Amino acid sequence: MATKTLEARFEHLSVNDENEHHGTTKGHIKAKGSLSTAVSLIGLGAANPSAASSTRNQLLKIALQNTTDSKANAGSPSNKEQQGRSEESSTVLYDQPAPKKLHLGMFEIGKALGKGKFGRVYLAKERSTGFICALKVLHKSELQQGGVQKQVRREIEIQSNLRHPNVLRLYGHFHDSKRIFLILEFAGKGELYKHLRKEHRFPEWKSAQYIAQMAAALKYLHKKHVIHRDIKPENILVGIHGEIKISDFGWSVHAPNNRRQTMCGTLDYLPPEMLVRGSQENYYSDKVDLWSLGVLTYEFLVGEAPFEDTPVMTQRRITRADMTIPSFVSPEARDFIKRLLVLDPEKRMTIDEAQQHPWILKHCVKTEKTTQRSSGQK
Repeated sequence: MATKTLEARFEHLSVNDENEHHGTTKGHIKAKGSLSTAVSLIGLGAANPSAASSTRNQLLKIALQNTTDSKANAGSPSNKEQQGRSEESSTVLYDQPAPKKLHLGMFEIGKALGKGKFGRVYLAKERSTGFICALKVLHKSELQQGGVQKQVRREIEIQSNLRHPNVLRLYGHFHDSKRIFLILEFAGKGELYKHLRKEHRFPEWKSAQYIAQMAAALKYLHKKHVIHRDIKPENILVGIHGEIKISDFGWSVHAPNNRRQTMCGTLDYLPPEMLVRGSQENYYSDKVDLWSLGVLTYEFLVGEAPFEDTPVMTQRRITRADMTIPSFVSPEARDFIKRLLVLDPEKRMTIDEAQQHPWILKHCVKTEKTTQRSSGQK
């Protein structure tokens, strides 16, 4: 759809009642090719990089003020509060007042970037500063029909409190009577999934560098008592400089006690402890993300998930850790994968061990030394 058509459509939408209640959201029913917040400057015009950099803080100040004020009214997202909210039967999602800071008129809307069951993502530019971002639009009626209001609220609460270079930023949010708008970080090179499909599989040096960034992000999340629970290529974006960013926190949970029972995520990446049923002891912890990190490493190197099969066979293979690692995978990478894809969660390699694994050090440290040599440093 042409940019002018999109802009015209948005201009005719009412924004008079934006922020009349506190709101946020994002629906989540996962599938291959899920919503991407990656953006292209085509159709909007490239902003001056230096200007965008100098004015970035202006939009952040406004957006973060919205988030800060909301937290002041609603309190921090403790596990107790989330548990209480999860037991609510009401479909009312927006019950806290929010300052009238952000509104749709602040943004120039560009090309559509993607669509999913509950929302659409558009390229956007903040009019007064030229700040480029991605604007995700969610329709309240669709969220209510899908029964994902509580899930969306949880995602907003979690992502708005995260600050890490390998985690996609949520700058702010606002809403009107029918829609919710999320202001998301610009990730200029799109979904990692699309890059993987294009290349079929990544070389070991690139895989190792991506996994090292993933490990850094997961270490940060776990220290924050956040379990992502849906790590996969579709939920990883690539920044303008090639850095990766975890996105899509629809299945994430803030769990200070580090124990959960809900089954969620994507089958190919689910760990065995989330598939075994019929036991009161069927709890799991943040180690589910370590299993998914192992699956991700395998898919980067091989081009497909290790347990990929029919749904029934995939579950059986996961519960047995039944996989075959091709001979072209190096011994170091093979060891890295096998130390993560361990049935007993307590015996899996830790994040710290993953970061110090020979396979990671071989490719990441070597790259730093190569850079130093090329620049004349010793």
